[in-house]
Amino acid sequence: MFATSRFVQRAPASRMLKMIAPVGTRAASSAAKSLYQTTSIASGKGRSGNVSNQDSQFKASLALPKSMGGPGNADGTVNPEILFASGYASCFLGAVQAVAGAKKVSLPAETSVKTVVDLKKDTNFELAVKLTLSVPGLSQKVADDVVTTAHEMCPYSRATRGNIEVDVKAVV
Repeated sequence: MFATSRFVQRAPASRMLKMIAPVGTRAASSAAKSLYQTTSIASGKGRSGNVSNQDSQFKASLALPKSMGGPGNADGTVNPEILFASGYASCFLGAVQAVAGAKKVSLPAETSVKTVVDLKKDTNFELAVKLTLSVPGLSQKVADDVVTTAHEMCPYSRATRGNIEVDVKAVV
């Protein structure tokens, strides 16, 4: 069964794919040894307040998007959806790189992940995510295999599975 601690302890790439739990299963969180833990604190006025992380120098001011009656994010402020999209994109790219290594697929230097997070008003403020893996020069078949397997192992994908709509695709 996939456990974050085993994956991140840098198991050989050939073993990484074997550690992925089947869809719909989860490692027991109380039995899994924590590899990394971080703490962030939100303060102030919620979506118009501040967020900081106790483990790093990360601090950000939050602002409501214009579509929600706020000033928008032109002044360097962020919102929870921006933070979620950024975290998911970087985590998913890490999963893509791990899968490619395990499958002995050479990724082009231009490989990137674009994540679009949509906060839907008419569904009780549910999130929906569109992930696009860009791998120029790879065959579509190989790219589809990599993106599908990465979606199975990415911690963000596993956390959102069955909770929100997540569309994943690869473009070559």
